[in-house]
Amino acid sequence: MFPTDSSAVLAAVGRLVADAPTLNDLVPRLAAIIREAIPFERLHLLRLDRVESVILYVVRADGEFEVIGHRIADSAGTQPVIDADARSRLVATVGGGASIHGAIWFTSSQEDAFSSEHQSLMDAVADVLSLALQHDSLRGTELLRRERLDTLDRLLHTMAEALDIRLIFTQVSDVVREGLPHDILLLTSWAEDSRSFRVYAMTGEQVDDPTFWTPTILSEEERALLHRDPYVVRDVESEIPPGNVRGRLFRRFGVRSALRVPMPLGTGVFGSLFFLARESDRFAEADLDFARRVADLLALALSHQRLAEAARRDAAARETAAQLEAQVATLTRELEARTGHRRVVGHSPQWRDVLAHAARVAQTETTVLLTGESGTGKEVVARFIHQGSRRKHGPFVAINCAALPDQLLESELFGHERGAFTGAIAAKPGRIEQANGGVLFLDEVGEMAPTVQAKVLRVLEEREFQRLGGTRGSRADIRVVAATNRDLHAAMRRGEFREDLYYRLGVFEIALPPLRHRPEDILELAEAFLEEIGSTVGRPATGIDDNAKAQLMAYAWPGNVRELRNAIERAVILADGGHIRSEHLPVAPRPPASAPVTDPTATSAPIPADGVNLDAIERALVVKALAQARHNKTRAAKLLGLTRAQLYSRIEKYGLAETEIS
Repeated sequence: MFPTDSSAVLAAVGRLVADAPTLNDLVPRLAAIIREAIPFERLHLLRLDRVESVILYVVRADGEFEVIGHRIADSAGTQPVIDADARSRLVATVGGGASIHGAIWFTSSQEDAFSSEHQSLMDAVADVLSLALQHDSLRGTELLRRERLDTLDRLLHTMAEALDIRLIFTQVSDVVREGLPHDILLLTSWAEDSRSFRVYAMTGEQVDDPTFWTPTILSEEERALLHRDPYVVRDVESEIPPGNVRGRLFRRFGVRSALRVPMPLGTGVFGSLFFLARESDRFAEADLDFARRVADLLALALSHQRLAEAARRDAAARETAAQLEAQVATLTRELEARTGHRRVVGHSPQWRDVLAHAARVAQTETTVLLTGESGTGKEVVARFIHQGSRRKHGPFVAINCAALPDQLLESELFGHERGAFTGAIAAKPGRIEQANGGVLFLDEVGEMAPTVQAKVLRVLEEREFQRLGGTRGSRADIRVVAATNRDLHAAMRRGEFREDLYYRLGVFEIALPPLRHRPEDILELAEAFLEEIGSTVGRPATGIDDNAKAQLMAYAWPGNVRELRNAIERAVILADGGHIRSEHLPVAPRPPASAPVTDPTATSAPIPADGVNLDAIERALVVKALAQARHNKTRAAKLLGLTRAQLYSRIEKYGLAETEIS
């Protein structure tokens, strides 16, 4: 039990830590609080900064405050952490077990300045400070994450300045160094035989020897090391033999530590990207993810470079250039998926067939018609086509033809001049103009009015249009991708859709299967939505239990992928950080079409001449199901073929209090 003044000190330290200031602000205030209970002359707080360095905060008796960065690998003679004139020290570790965050100690020039009570108070203060150091570490981690995202963004702009990555490799190193400090950045490439490699680009050292850049044949063991997963070398002297290729290369430039990631290119490996430092323990496993992202962006630049080289060859090499362009599109989609853009998820044969058709037509300028039920992912496929086309750097402009009245739809599509109609106080470009150089996506095109259909047909045939109220024609440099969930053949028979427009739109038709026809993709989509939605809620779900997975697989999904995403979003909120269970899902398995349905109200008596009260029948069925299920809402909902949400809605609708149905 601490003395009263010690308890007050602990309370004050707790309040200070709860304010969550930075350590630069916290340490001087901490010294002022503890000085009331412990007679120290210097306070030292040591925080472990990653694996290779520490940061020392020092407060002296006169209030002077100092922050010292110190690398563990530095020589012991340069360590400014111990007071030479100190005769008394009081030390405590901050954290415990495998979670050591640092240490705190007090010093005094007086002998026996500290007592056992001081040590007890010191240990208690260290326990409280553990939270402050954890907060500071998290703050530093988040700051590093943001800095690295900014670095990747700047790297994209840097790589856009030249097609040949070797011409800008020094600038690339300068930009990347802000996110991952290094002394040398080195890129190697594999030869076509995959048995030798060469240095493709390097910065940080000037090498005039021409033999340095020639291919080097590797042993089978060395090839395996350069093909394996990313790795970190903390100490070259102890980890890399001096006789192999890497050992000779590292020692030539005085390298003490290294980080290596493979350089992807299409479906293969271009080579390796090395981050090298002349100090040991410069890199950690936590740096690998950032290094991979840098390698991915460099791979994208290399892909563009190869495309440019292929374009300069003769006509016989055009097929190769097209293949390389497809590789660039693939790499671009992969990068978009990693940075949070909408993904194309699914591996069922039906879905892969859709993507195969989309990939084939993407490289052309052909108009595409996407058909299928609502919610099957038509806009996702449209964006997939846009991303894989030569117009991928142009805009993707979407308009829902069913969401706007006829005149407003016409104005939105073609634009209008000032005074074209009441309220047109200024000229406005339409979606066709906005999509110039890119793709115009006409969603729910089957809902378009005949008058608008005629004008859209002219755009497709003549590539010309006029704004409403205008007299001057404009060129439409667009590619059209249309989508509908209607049966356009039936609409043509009824005279609701122009036959000539259909044949213009349906040059290349892709039918998207409903989700119930590709059940192999349900769980994969659910996991993808779980990951996507988890980043937007306070407490993301930890997974989906087996019963819930079985329920997802058993449901017919009339709303398709859109309904699945909404169901997962609702379940994530209800799970509140735990596993998604069956009761969190607003779905119930549909009975097979061939299964007989028992009607508890069936009777041979005729329907009364004055009719029946359907609400009363439904209310009676709800009461009966609740009684039979002993008020278990989940079981009662299953008996009625409803979801829990639907059951609660009916309980509220009919005012069924617990006492009334007991």
